[in-house]
Amino acid sequence: MTVEIRVPILGESVTEATVGKWFKNVGDAVAKDEPLLELETDKVTLEVNATEAGRLDEILVAEGEDVEVGALLGHLAEGAAGAAAPKAAQKEKVMEAPAAAPAPAAKAAPAPASTPAPAASMVEVLPAAQKLIDENNIDAANIKGTGKDGRITKGDVLEALENGGSSPAAAAAPASAVPAPPAVSATPSGPRPEAEREERVKMTRLRKSIATRLKDAQNTAAMLTTYNEVDMGAMLDLRAEYKDLFLKKHGVKLGFMSFFTKACIAALKELPAVNAEIDGDDLVYKNYYNMGIAVGTPSGLVVPVLRDADQLSFAEVEKGIGELGKKARDGKLSMAELQGGTFTITNGGVYGSLMSSPILNPPQAAVLGMHKIQERPMVVKGEIKIRPMMYLALTYDHRIIDGKEAVTFLVRVKDALEDPQRLLLDL
Repeated sequence: MTVEIRVPILGESVTEATVGKWFKNVGDAVAKDEPLLELETDKVTLEVNATEAGRLDEILVAEGEDVEVGALLGHLAEGAAGAAAPKAAQKEKVMEAPAAAPAPAAKAAPAPASTPAPAASMVEVLPAAQKLIDENNIDAANIKGTGKDGRITKGDVLEALENGGSSPAAAAAPASAVPAPPAVSATPSGPRPEAEREERVKMTRLRKSIATRLKDAQNTAAMLTTYNEVDMGAMLDLRAEYKDLFLKKHGVKLGFMSFFTKACIAALKELPAVNAEIDGDDLVYKNYYNMGIAVGTPSGLVVPVLRDADQLSFAEVEKGIGELGKKARDGKLSMAELQGGTFTITNGGVYGSLMSSPILNPPQAAVLGMHKIQERPMVVKGEIKIRPMMYLALTYDHRIIDGKEAVTFLVRVKDALEDPQRLLLDL
């Protein structure tokens, strides 16, 4: 029996996708629920899994081609009969092996050079993770996969890079790889060959969507940014005092994002225009607080949404943000997790940014930009002291929010962060 492989429903307002990569070739055996291919949409990358076990019988849409919802992608030969062909092929190879055994020793010599290949192939690496592995020249064998059936995900590679848990592929390579340096040194100094001076790569759907949305925001909204600075000393002291107890009780680290999220929610409740949006000739004021948390991924910036964040505890906020961040880096976010945000927080400080002006995430009316904490000399009660300072930036739509409201919002956030006990007492 033949099973059709079709493009699934991708989410609200999403009608097209691009075939990113086929994980299987025609003739490969496929287990039920095993990923067959990856689809790239304007917002997320998702996998299409096999609905039945069998064999991939036909691929109708090549990688890089655009498809609509419901389009036929290929066919799967269902059941044990479908999987029989690859097994039979493997059996034939095993039967042929003894005949090849009496070959001269000279033919067996290349075996050590090809030995590392099976070791690498034993670890199944998802396409996005493989790209990171190639770019950073690391050995997949040293990365522990946390995906389904032990697959290595983007998040696993990023974690390995952060923790230094991966050794360079060159270190694990056999001695036969040593001749590579002479090839490099043989290249004469001077301008690169014309063919190597540029590389043209097709934009992904996500990158095109990001570009379009950001430009639309500039063309539509009356964007203005106001700045302030916050003394992070009290928050750093509070975090240092309770971080071990917090981790022991809740199983998650106490970071800065829970404080910023709670401080923004308190300010949004006081200034509802900052949590509003324009719909035609109407202003829509939101009485709920879905916080968008910007996350940088290898594919681009995405903004998953922490829903009803005002009803969550500090620990629940930290866990929620951590889970969304991991899903974003692994390309596992659903469409629902990217929609419905009312306000966005973006943290350029993780990349070392001292100050920047964030761009709105339409149709939201405002976005808060966090930045790097840097010690600076400050005047405190008539004395110059070294304090850990952070610049804050609020970009807002001047069509909805007046300057007084924007400045007041930022001051309220500053006050809450400099005296974090106010958040616990709802002051």
